Amino acid sequence: MKKKYFLILFILSIYSPLKAQVQLSAYAEVSIVTAGPGGELYEAFGHSAIRIKDPVLNLDLIYNYGMFDFNQPNFLLNFAKGNMIYSLARYDFKYFLASYRRDKRWVKQQVLNLSQQEKQAYFIFLETNASPENRNYLYDPYFDNCATKLRDITKSILGSKLVFNDTYLEKELTFRELTNHEIPWNAWGTFGLNLIAGTKLDQKSTYEEYMYLPDYVYSSFKNATVYIKNQPKELVKREDILVRVKEKQPKTALFNPFLIFSIIALLGIYITYKDYIKNRRTKWLDFVLFFTTGFIGCVLFFLWFFSTHSTAPNNFNLLWAFAPNLIIAFLLLNTKQQKRWLQKYLFVLIVLLLLIPVLWILKIQVFPIVVTPLLILLIIRYYFLSKRLLTFIK
Repeated sequence: MKKKYFLILFILSIYSPLKAQVQLSAYAEVSIVTAGPGGELYEAFGHSAIRIKDPVLNLDLIYNYGMFDFNQPNFLLNFAKGNMIYSLARYDFKYFLASYRRDKRWVKQQVLNLSQQEKQAYFIFLETNASPENRNYLYDPYFDNCATKLRDITKSILGSKLVFNDTYLEKELTFRELTNHEIPWNAWGTFGLNLIAGTKLDQKSTYEEYMYLPDYVYSSFKNATVYIKNQPKELVKREDILVRVKEKQPKTALFNPFLIFSIIALLGIYITYKDYIKNRRTKWLDFVLFFTTGFIGCVLFFLWFFSTHSTAPNNFNLLWAFAPNLIIAFLLLNTKQQKRWLQKYLFVLIVLLLLIPVLWILKIQVFPIVVTPLLILLIIRYYFLSKRLLTFIK
């Protein structure tokens, strides 16, 4: 999940894939390479790649499944629709390592305990995948990414000889819990990820599904067993620290979502109180609340029904980000209309909001914690409007 895509494209233009007939020497090594988290959201989970090194052939290559190009045609539209095209990049390992040194992110490698035939199988598989007609794939952040590729490749090559040990893992964590362990709860990126993801993220993960995260690829390979001549051996023969730096700790921004939403909620509740005392309605507040929740709801509706994002369906954030609010925002600007049907509409909105804690307690869907102040504001404002709306016709 690297951003130096154009540099990689340049390197790829220099280093074409090797012919499959090239035979690795007995001194060749195949390694799982894991890098620590970076500063950007797409770097927050770390990174995984495969290294093949052969000193006899003067070969030292990294196979990196985490490449994407912001300048692809219709990149943003394809991203919104879930058609995210990632690529396998194959280039000299020294460039990979230099990039992480520059970014001050730790790098470790796990040299695998493989036979000569298995090393060659890795090499042929990766070289075939690195060819221009094969290098692109449809990316899924949870089920088909740079980390899951390494798990799947290793399973396909080693077959039944490979045994992943899950006894060290905390069992039955959901995808959402695993994701939230990696990034701070009070960050805009965390809020966004939890906002657009539906109930699929709240399903229990199998131990192999944990390996969508590079940290779990590292720990799973470290604890895995491979059978050599029917004898169990550790899959990782040797571990090396290639870049030793202190892991970057995520920082919470000063203007974090919980603070911003709390300020908005307090301001909105205060205005509602003043409106109640003075028997008035602050139109701009209602317009902002209804327009914003409606717009967010339209985005979530689009992701649910018109995108291929695997985690977008069944997203009950639509209970508070209610798409029809986008229309109601403009209708509320006209105070000369009869409002009885709007009272019924507001009653529905209140019921939808009351369903949220039920779904949350039952763990059908876990909602972003930072949105709690907004939910309190919405239910107070909706209740106020439902009781006083008819008196505001002037």
